[in-house]
Amino acid sequence: MSESPWLTVLGLGEDGLDGLSPASRQVLDRAEVIMGPPRHLSLLPENEAERFEWPVPFSDGLPILKGLRGRQTVVLASGDPFWFGAGSVIARNFDANEWTALPGQSTFSLAAARLGWPLESTLTFGLHAAPLTRLRPHLAAGLHAIVLLRDGKAVAELATYLSETGFADSALNVMQALGGPRENVQTVSLTEALLGTFDHPVCVGLEVTGTGRGVSKASGKPDDLFETDGQITKRPIRALTLSALAPQRGEHLWDIGGGTGSISIEWLMCDPTLTATSIEPRADRAERIRRNADALGQDRLQVVHGTAPEALAGLPLPDVVFIGGGLSTSLLAWLRDALPAGTRLVANAVTLESEALLARWHQDLGGDLLRIELAHSAPLGPRRAWKAAYPVVQWSVTL
Repeated sequence: MSESPWLTVLGLGEDGLDGLSPASRQVLDRAEVIMGPPRHLSLLPENEAERFEWPVPFSDGLPILKGLRGRQTVVLASGDPFWFGAGSVIARNFDANEWTALPGQSTFSLAAARLGWPLESTLTFGLHAAPLTRLRPHLAAGLHAIVLLRDGKAVAELATYLSETGFADSALNVMQALGGPRENVQTVSLTEALLGTFDHPVCVGLEVTGTGRGVSKASGKPDDLFETDGQITKRPIRALTLSALAPQRGEHLWDIGGGTGSISIEWLMCDPTLTATSIEPRADRAERIRRNADALGQDRLQVVHGTAPEALAGLPLPDVVFIGGGLSTSLLAWLRDALPAGTRLVANAVTLESEALLARWHQDLGGDLLRIELAHSAPLGPRRAWKAAYPVVQWSVTL
């Protein structure tokens, strides 16, 4: 018979004890230790339990919590600990039989109730510890989103970001201390948000309006969405390449010869569970990949400055590999020998030499070999004609 959990993750609202269920109150009464941020601790009356303030950064609190094993411990979190909260981090770091959770009412539920918005069609973002650029792939006129922010000053930062991206007509429903005696809800323009003062905890119900540029949901984003020095997989080829890469939930990509980073960035845009590492031998291009990823809300992209295959040693193994640059016999041989069976590989070639290399490896390992030839209309004197781009040969194989 397994032992009872010694750790309880307790969702606490701004009304403190008043909003807790009888079961949650009993857990607090039995607690030997209560651990949480200073604001959460201040919402509870003093009792005999020993108290620890959770430090910043959040990860520094985990060793302290592990040192409390065996004592009845309550960790305080905001609302629902498993919706952009501390619950999932604790669950990853402790055995399932060590902890239990008693969630409270989430800030998102309270905000939706105040605004009359259906949560099933409202996007939710936890940006209290993440950059505002996470919004970028979703920004478009008509968007409704509920955004958790770091503090009151972040409301003005959000207003500035919306103005810079062309959505200056948006309305911000600023909600402070939802569910508690200090609750305050007000709808402000971006100008009013810049001039106003707001208290923590704060979230914003965002109603996006304006002529800013939205980001297409389809693979093959416009080339001018990316900062580039010309080394970029062009939009039609990129769309076909993403189709060949066939991202599936939870997979990890190696993007070898990242160039502008367009392939790995679009890969990440397909699903929030995807991860990617972009490997680029030129320092200036590696920095450009970082800027593109950050600007388009894909800050979780890992960028490695180095040359493959040397730079690949020690990296988390991929499920999928794309070779957009640096194609060579030695690289293909390293990938064949180092990666586990089932890893998918896609390589694009433009030169005759690299095309011949792919043809030889296709003969040996099989897979699909595709030749892509595209042409765009261009002026020819007073008329128009087709101007052909360099053909691309694409090899796709499962190792």
